[in-house]
Amino acid sequence: MTDTVAADTAASADTTTFAGAPSERTRVRRVAENARYDAATVRAIVDDAYLCHIAFSDDKGSHCIPTACWRDGEHLYIHGSNGSRMLRRLVESDICVTITHLDGLVMARSAFNHSMNYRSVMIYGRFEKVTDEAHKRRTMESFMDRLVPGRQAEVRAGNDKEYAATTVLRIALAEAACKVRAGAPTDDAEDMAWPVWAGVLPFERSRLAPQTDPACALAVPDYVQRWSEGAQ
Repeated sequence: MTDTVAADTAASADTTTFAGAPSERTRVRRVAENARYDAATVRAIVDDAYLCHIAFSDDKGSHCIPTACWRDGEHLYIHGSNGSRMLRRLVESDICVTITHLDGLVMARSAFNHSMNYRSVMIYGRFEKVTDEAHKRRTMESFMDRLVPGRQAEVRAGNDKEYAATTVLRIALAEAACKVRAGAPTDDAEDMAWPVWAGVLPFERSRLAPQTDPACALAVPDYVQRWSEGAQ
């Protein structure tokens, strides 16, 4: 199998692009032609994700923990309980956030040229705590509508006690790197005549029909139906 994960940057304006990596640690070295150094790619990969993985270390060792995430402006946000060991640690030292979307298995003519089609982003830096209460509530509401547009307007809003028990963190997308592979296998010239099928086995994430809670007597609302029928 070939390829690793890495590479690109985000910035303030949608038109911002980057001639190279934003820092030495984000510079793609392995299969550098798959690197993407534009803000739009960073945002697109983040926006297509519900989960990220956060790597950090503490006195118990090294950890990589999955958590829900969303983008608001030029930051990636996460949230959790005030008692979370991870959230406390993330504001104390630099960490790395990764998101990967697997788009297909690449079937080459030789075993060692098999690969995968994917879109990935690595975000470096340090999280900061969202301390402004209005900001905290606004971005949590945007998270709800990121999950299912229209949901926030219908549900019971979070109360003061719930918000007081919740920590919201954000990290800038300024030091980020994307790596993307798409397309057919890359075989060596001497393998092109090998009598074996070659191509791509594509993956697609799909949305299934809503499953109503047995304790709920209400019909599926239109916005949920739209979510279920929407492309993902």
